[in-house]
Amino acid sequence: MTEVLVIGGKGQLGTDLLRALAARGTEAVGLDLPDIDVGDAARTRAQLLELRPAVVINTAAYHLVDLCEDHAAEAFAINAEAPRQLAKVCRELDAVFMHFSTDFVFGGAPCGRPWTEGDRPEPQSVYATSKLAGEHLVRESHDKHFVIRTCGLYGSAGRRPQGGSFVEIMIRAAEAKKKLTVVNDQTVAPTSTFELAAALLALIETRAYGLYHVTNSGECTWFEFAREIFRLTGMTPDLRPVTSAEYGSKAKRPRYSILDNAKLVAAGVPALGSWQQALAAYVARRGQEVRA
Repeated sequence: MTEVLVIGGKGQLGTDLLRALAARGTEAVGLDLPDIDVGDAARTRAQLLELRPAVVINTAAYHLVDLCEDHAAEAFAINAEAPRQLAKVCRELDAVFMHFSTDFVFGGAPCGRPWTEGDRPEPQSVYATSKLAGEHLVRESHDKHFVIRTCGLYGSAGRRPQGGSFVEIMIRAAEAKKKLTVVNDQTVAPTSTFELAAALLALIETRAYGLYHVTNSGECTWFEFAREIFRLTGMTPDLRPVTSAEYGSKAKRPRYSILDNAKLVAAGVPALGSWQQALAAYVARRGQEVRA
């Protein structure tokens, strides 16, 4: 019997979850493509029944936001139907199921304060709609669930060639002497997967099941985030702010993505630190890893 199964173990969040579990001495297995494909419900069910985990953490997702606009069937298969099937198997095993959603579910007009779990979502893209559908299907399929909405994730796995966190995309572009245009009218709370992983494991221990918002604190625009990345790394690229309309992404993004973490704190889990502190810690760890 496996204590914790992390699906998507090679991703940014999956990598840091497995590190945090190892530091705790918790038996954990991380699976990723091609060893597990959540789109194959029968095979995935057989794998879970063989491993019999006490906790399943699903970080797998179809998260290429603009591609989702043209591949709605695939987005709903991975972001909605697959989590439903995972939740049903977890119910069969009496295992805890943790699944991830997104700030993108709040794509409507800002309400003048951080979004709470009780606020009504208004998804504005195929990606956001598929993730919201996944939330509902998980919550309806298994009582022992944690559904986590978070925002702007970045972690050390984003440094891999196939990785692509905003932080690493900015650094690679600056190293290549590219001119950078970054949107300055979308407000976000960039979140370190290193800090998020620790909070998630603490939340699982509470057994206070339900929907939670979990992000680093504070807020900034993507342009302000990029500017801080370059300040911390000592890089001076050609960086210019633009509007969302000027940038021209295919899928619509939320203008205000700040999530209220009060419910997390009420469950007994300390709030994550500021996005500035988390980014500084990430850059410091990154420097140590590069030198090593």
